[in-house]
Amino acid sequence: MEAIVYEEFGGPEVLRHTAGAAVPEPGPGEVRVKVAAVGVNPVDWKRRYGWVEGFYPTTFPAVPGLEFAGTVDRLGEGVTGLAVGDEVLGWTKTGAYAEYAIADIIVPKPAGLSWETAASLPVAGETAQRVLDLLGVRAGETLFLHGAAGVVGSVGVQLAVAAGVTVVGSASESNHAYLRELGAIPVAYGDGLADRVRAAAPDGVDAVFDAAGHGVLPVAIELLGGGGPGGEAAAKERKERKERIVTIADVEAEKYGIVFSGSLGDPEAVRAGLTAHARGAAAGTLAVRLADTLPLKEAARVQELSESGHVRGKLILIP
Repeated sequence: MEAIVYEEFGGPEVLRHTAGAAVPEPGPGEVRVKVAAVGVNPVDWKRRYGWVEGFYPTTFPAVPGLEFAGTVDRLGEGVTGLAVGDEVLGWTKTGAYAEYAIADIIVPKPAGLSWETAASLPVAGETAQRVLDLLGVRAGETLFLHGAAGVVGSVGVQLAVAAGVTVVGSASESNHAYLRELGAIPVAYGDGLADRVRAAAPDGVDAVFDAAGHGVLPVAIELLGGGGPGGEAAAKERKERKERIVTIADVEAEKYGIVFSGSLGDPEAVRAGLTAHARGAAAGTLAVRLADTLPLKEAARVQELSESGHVRGKLILIP
């Protein structure tokens, strides 16, 4: 089958396109899918560098990619509720940059939802929902979302706004109109960020979702009043405030006493969330901005584009 394979950690040059990869066979309780579209994520190239082994350990030879949309091709022993030919989306345990993949967590693809949009939902939807749940944001609260115009950030904005949360989102000025369309209050990146967030949220910020990194955690702590001296009671209060900051992008989180969230949640909750997000996307109440769609053989170039940080929206590969 067609696939992208790498056998060592490194730059884009370690990715090899092949038409002779072995077709995986589903084991008991597993499903094989014929992949129609693959969502590309920053974690793909971070895994390629070997930077996230603590969350996603690699066995070589490896096929990149976590999320896909496709058609059920073969059922493993004991699988019920699915049939060959069903259109699905979800997560793979054998790598999504391939013609065929073994599905780990899947849900039905709603009729009318494009393959490209379906493949863009699993990672962004699960990550955004997981962080919002960890933060415990509630209707009437104010969330500062750093990196709000990215794929995960923009889904997080939409989910939070739909839950009645006021969202202040940081992004480059060229993305401010887009954030307003999603229901967020945009602020610019860079020096003076804390002051701009305070101006946008004069009653204060209740929680911070860092989807972009770039050293924003000290700003987040400042916004929640987590700095300064004091006794035991003050230290406890600072700790509680820091618990309302979560990053998915800053590997120095532990240094600041901040939660870094990088692992999937409970599988049943992931399935339920993905089902809801797919239905929302089909109904037009949840949108993912698509940047470009390219053939699978362009995977190295697509990962370079993703790593550049200058892509607006989701990159999709088609086997």
